[in-house]
Amino acid sequence: MCNNKQKRDPQHFLVALFVRTPHFLVALFVRTPHFLVALYKKSVYLHTGTKNFHSMNRHIINDLYNWKNKKRRKPLILRGARQVGKTWLMTAFAKQAFEKHIYINFENNEQLKNLFVKDFDIKRILLDIYLATGVRPSEDTLLLFDEIQEAPRGVTALKYFYEQMPQQPVIAAGSLLGISMHTNDSFPVGKVDFLTVYPLSFFEFMEAVGEVRFVELLQQKNWEQLSPFTSHIEDILRHYYYVGGMPEVVANYAEDRDPIEVRELQKDILDAYDRDFSKHAPVNEVPRLRMIWNSIIGQLSKENKKFIYGFIKEGARAKDFEIALEWLQDAGLVYKVHRAKKAAIPLTAYQDFSAFKLFMLDVGLLGAMGNLSSKTLIDGNSIFTDFKGAMTEQYVLQQLKLKKNSSIFYWSAENSSGEIDFLVQSNDSIYPIEVKSEENLQSKSLRAFVQKNSYLHGLRFSMSGYREQDWMTNYPLYSLDSLF
Repeated sequence: MCNNKQKRDPQHFLVALFVRTPHFLVALFVRTPHFLVALYKKSVYLHTGTKNFHSMNRHIINDLYNWKNKKRRKPLILRGARQVGKTWLMTAFAKQAFEKHIYINFENNEQLKNLFVKDFDIKRILLDIYLATGVRPSEDTLLLFDEIQEAPRGVTALKYFYEQMPQQPVIAAGSLLGISMHTNDSFPVGKVDFLTVYPLSFFEFMEAVGEVRFVELLQQKNWEQLSPFTSHIEDILRHYYYVGGMPEVVANYAEDRDPIEVRELQKDILDAYDRDFSKHAPVNEVPRLRMIWNSIIGQLSKENKKFIYGFIKEGARAKDFEIALEWLQDAGLVYKVHRAKKAAIPLTAYQDFSAFKLFMLDVGLLGAMGNLSSKTLIDGNSIFTDFKGAMTEQYVLQQLKLKKNSSIFYWSAENSSGEIDFLVQSNDSIYPIEVKSEENLQSKSLRAFVQKNSYLHGLRFSMSGYREQDWMTNYPLYSLDSLF
């Protein structure tokens, strides 16, 4: 339905309440001020659908503007795991960039759920949308199809929007679970554009919590001016490890700074994913899905983070878990990073399909799965030492995934313990990357790798400051989002 009509603001609700019962509210505030604050926050939540989402700056919105300005624009599909903010992103963009928009959620709109069943006559489809919503589709009106996998033949219909009426802007979204499993539709290959939505980056997190001034300095790589604030930015990074980048969690933290509520929200998201396993996955694959999913934290805690099937279950083989692992990837819940046998372009030509690391989609969810407390993560704890490297690698991988035109691998020697945490190809350059969770700056593997491949320059990310050497440059972990 059309979202252009503005609902009454939450402020209006409290003002109206005060006008009607001023003495009662004054007395109530004196006695229970926290109650009124909570009441206001709840009214904001009911009005916006979440806490302070309107104040978030998602950098990916620039890609939406690029899509809008294309001469031969295709319908756009937003991909990404559940709850990474696809719905919020496309509606926020619609309000910014178009005169009008029409929002249809096929999951709860019974009237339009069968919109595409009869035929793919786009003129007829647009007329039906107009009759149902009262808003006439046009070049200045963005069509938003949410949970499109719930509309029979909905994904296929996008092809005909492109062929019959390319001037009509259309953005479709839906959980990857639904789209990848919706086998009854033929996919419109070559007739749609794609954009993947990830959790918030560290820089987006900093902006959401009011630290935009440091983001600007990091983007400029102004190390001298940043130097006095190193401890403060490192503290923000530790909070990001705990909170992660899931939009609802970040919005809640930005408003309340309540670690207990943050963890409750993260657990809710993990529970929702677990329910999705039973709802969407093939029944016989659900136990294997859960076994892989629950093993990730242990796999990353090992010194050698290569994924071992035997770690899941004694005697387990790759072929037993192939479908379950592919399903988790298609759902956007895990990232698979393969080993590269050689540091040469293109890295994909040297991919070792039998060796890989497996990461989750979000560092905050990884911590929640391990029940790591905020005190352990933020203040530090000796018991946490072994897993700190896993959290740091998860963080680095999460930021690297946001880099366009990049291929991400890792490297390890065939018959020795030497390993490079990440090997990244960005356009025509290859970067060997070593990750250090603290300030331990021994880099034997990286040095040996660069010496063997003298055409490369190593990158190390650690809690130490910027430092350049002839064979390697050390960058602070918190600056990663400004590179590539």
